[in-house]
Amino acid sequence: MNNSRVLMTAVGSYLPANIVSNEDLSSFVDTDDVWIRRRTGIAQRHIVAEDETTADLAQHAAKKALTNAGLSGGDIDLIVVATTTPDNTFPSTATKLQHAIGAKRAIAFDVQAVCAGFVYALDIAEAMIQSGRGRRALVVGAESFSKLLDWEDRSTCVLFGDGAGAVVLELAENYNDWGILSSVLHSDGAFRDILYVDGGPSSNSLVGHVRMEGKEVFRHAVEKLAAVMDEALAAAQMDATQIDWLVPHQANIRIIDAMQKKMGMASDRVVRTVEQHANTSAASIPLALAVAVDDGRIKNGDVVAMEAIGGGLVWGAALVRFGKPY
Repeated sequence: MNNSRVLMTAVGSYLPANIVSNEDLSSFVDTDDVWIRRRTGIAQRHIVAEDETTADLAQHAAKKALTNAGLSGGDIDLIVVATTTPDNTFPSTATKLQHAIGAKRAIAFDVQAVCAGFVYALDIAEAMIQSGRGRRALVVGAESFSKLLDWEDRSTCVLFGDGAGAVVLELAENYNDWGILSSVLHSDGAFRDILYVDGGPSSNSLVGHVRMEGKEVFRHAVEKLAAVMDEALAAAQMDATQIDWLVPHQANIRIIDAMQKKMGMASDRVVRTVEQHANTSAASIPLALAVAVDDGRIKNGDVVAMEAIGGGLVWGAALVRFGKPY
């Protein structure tokens, strides 16, 4: 019987310095602060500088996570970067990060599952560590999502921001109720047309723009996130009353509030950063996690539930007892 667990021992984050408020957007987009807040809960977003790349964001977040874990790049065996906005078609953002932090022995690759990317990357990294492909991993969600936006489409350009978050995973023995307790992933390509980017290297353009049917995405999000959270709880043999914190994908305040109600959680047990960060895609969960760890809300030993859905459609959930038992 395998008594090993993959612990989530540290987190780090980074946001670009450039902040764009709703009022700023209204100067060149047909929108206003009231319209955006009422529909999304967003007040501002961080946008990358002209000379700032996704790999830069990932590097800042990863270095903070390593510092918080008391580790260096040389201690890392595996790097998985979740991103939809890599610097190049190839090489991967993960290999650029590997070089930047001096993780010379690490396996490094990217995962593309859009807003569910962090949950997907977490699942993959845990499986690889459990299979013996190393003892320590960096899982990073990093996005320069502003590069994919059509700034004349107010239904999408107001929703997204840029940033990065990273977590350190470490293998430990004989701690069955710590670390990653369960994770569940799903996908259904039949719904690809309700949220997608209309471009890519093998289609009609090198880079396209985000296109979305908002009402359909909302309907699927609430339904599928509730179901996958139930699956994750069942897999961990837990119920919602045992969850200390819900750290959801920060896409829309209405989706977050709907998940809170479906899980029967108190509002103050849900981490909400969408107002300040907007939707940072694969970066949103680790960014929100970092905020709550840094401000002292999430403490060592707390059970954290995470869930996300993204274009594909792809979705998933994970339960983690955060920190170290020793």
